[in-house]
Amino acid sequence: MSDLTLGRDGLGDLATAIHREWLVTNGIGGFASGTVSGALTLRYHGLLFAALAPPLARTLLLAKLVERLGPEGDRTELSTDLWGSGAVSPQGHRHLLSFRLEGAIPVWTWAVAGTRLEKRVWMEHGENTTCIEYALGDDGNPTTLSVRALVDHRDLHALTPAPQGTPTVTRAPHGLCVRMDEAAPPLWLAAEGAEAHPGGDWWRDFALPAERERGYDGLTHLFMAGEFIFRLAPGERALIVASTRPGAIAGPLATAAARPRRVAHERMLLDAWRRARPAAALAAPSWVKRLVLAADAFVVERASPGQPNGRTLLAGYPWLTEAGRDAMAALPGLAVATGRHDIARAVLRTWALAADRGQLPDRFPEAGGRPETHALDGSLWLFQAVRAFHAATGDDALLAELFPTLEDIGAWIERGVTPRLGVDPRDGLVRLGADAGAPLSRPLTWMDACVGGLPVTPRHGKPVEVNALWYNALTAMTRFARRLRRPYEAYAEMARRVRHGFGRYWDAEAGALHDVLDGPRGADSALRPNQLLALSLPDSPLPAARRRAVLEACTAHLLVPGGLRSLAPDDPRYRGRGGGGEGERAAAAHQGTAWVWLLPHLALAHHRVHHDRAAALALLEPLGALLERHGVGALPECLDGSPPHAPRGAIAHAWAVGEALHAWHALAAAPARRAARAAPRALSAVEA
Repeated sequence: MSDLTLGRDGLGDLATAIHREWLVTNGIGGFASGTVSGALTLRYHGLLFAALAPPLARTLLLAKLVERLGPEGDRTELSTDLWGSGAVSPQGHRHLLSFRLEGAIPVWTWAVAGTRLEKRVWMEHGENTTCIEYALGDDGNPTTLSVRALVDHRDLHALTPAPQGTPTVTRAPHGLCVRMDEAAPPLWLAAEGAEAHPGGDWWRDFALPAERERGYDGLTHLFMAGEFIFRLAPGERALIVASTRPGAIAGPLATAAARPRRVAHERMLLDAWRRARPAAALAAPSWVKRLVLAADAFVVERASPGQPNGRTLLAGYPWLTEAGRDAMAALPGLAVATGRHDIARAVLRTWALAADRGQLPDRFPEAGGRPETHALDGSLWLFQAVRAFHAATGDDALLAELFPTLEDIGAWIERGVTPRLGVDPRDGLVRLGADAGAPLSRPLTWMDACVGGLPVTPRHGKPVEVNALWYNALTAMTRFARRLRRPYEAYAEMARRVRHGFGRYWDAEAGALHDVLDGPRGADSALRPNQLLALSLPDSPLPAARRRAVLEACTAHLLVPGGLRSLAPDDPRYRGRGGGGEGERAAAAHQGTAWVWLLPHLALAHHRVHHDRAAALALLEPLGALLERHGVGALPECLDGSPPHAPRGAIAHAWAVGEALHAWHALAAAPARRAARAAPRALSAVEA
């Protein structure tokens, strides 16, 4: 796999360099992230966000390192900093020769007066430990590297609007120990072979322009905890370790083994994939291989009383947490397609234990406490995750273990999770709505953006994708029951009723499906991509002619390079730009914003209709270009619906990465092209 490299032409332009971001993670919820320029632009940028209660309670401890290269009195600043005054000083990005990903490790290369310096950042797997390594080029002269550490202690989502007291900095073996206050756990900074000098002053008014663009306060303050000075000869390396654990990497041997250990972890990920999918791995384009590495970022530990070695999937970085819907939808790609079947088992068990009254939690709050549960579709995605896992592994033991949970979820849905959240006995379709007499105040599907406490797209009634998922849950249970030699006839009969009831979605005038049936104002015929799930999921309740019509409508009106719009642009509610403050972003999120996770569903739907593997795979190719437009090496959450389709949202989105991997592998394994058949005849008015 070749490196993904950004050159000097883009890095020297600050406007370009601050809109490309990097990410490394540690497998327990902690991470490090920033812009390729080195400038901080978001509250979520920093070199060590430690998960103090894995996988949550993520806390910024080390914000950045400020580097200077050269002898005292003639040092070149390599850092780039933005200030509240509007100044950009220093402007170290002007010395950047390249930024690249070496596997999943970000690498910066500066060129200063004939001297090259490389910087790499990675995290120790399973620890709140970040490693920052510098390497002097072989062809230069001996020189001095000065590195100052800027620290903080705040919640992931907070800012430090004013300096908070006087932190304590003490000397420690090979470095410094920083305690921001008496209650805060210490940050240990180690630098083998360096001179360590304690700091002690606050650097005020760092500007975070991306926060201002998002409608929030855009200033923060950081504490300069100390300086490390390395004397480097050509070819020598220097390592700084930031950790919540003293002596995390101590001694020359441990220092030398730190990066090889990370490289070995990445090799293990690729080897597991190649063993599970040898033919696909051989034929995969470079962007697919890179997503195999990116998938690991979302896999984190979650211990619980019933699952001490539990695993879960984070929904995205840098600000998203766990979400049942995202985890189950992403799992087939993140863990099954990549050959990490033990991880998939652990994730399925973890979430099955979390099911309650037919629902999976929507979100686990960052600060802990009771999970939020509103929507039903997370539970329905669980059936698809189990189906994908069993199809790949044939693991009947886990299927038997999870079957009672799946039965219970189905029973709750059939009899009604609440009086207005369950199956309508008249047509077998699932209806979603508020309890009797309650306002329609909760978003009940994946389209969950709210403004002023109210959902932008309530979709109360019978959303089309919820019932596509319900139909597939019933067909899956039919197969599961037969596999386990249990009664299956009731599931098959319910699936038949839903398939028949699904005919009500057909909108003959639009030549597509209604987005919602039986809502407060009747049927909603807005052209949205939700109907694609009636084609892309394993079992389609639609006849062939309607599948083709749905595909043509979505392709013609919703497809953009890298995603699908959430609403057709000729709809008066359409919003093609997703930037601005929180309210503006929420208002656009599902009224025109294009979502990356939907593009793989379009590719799968295209193959179901046309049986042309090459054409379906070609629909996925724009995803490769997205790997360097926002979060370098990963797929973003969404894009503007209107040109130039700027990336928005999370820089690394589990659902997008998972669906891309799942769809690519499914299509790669499909027959190249089925023999041409006669085009299906149009439905008559009676049939429609």
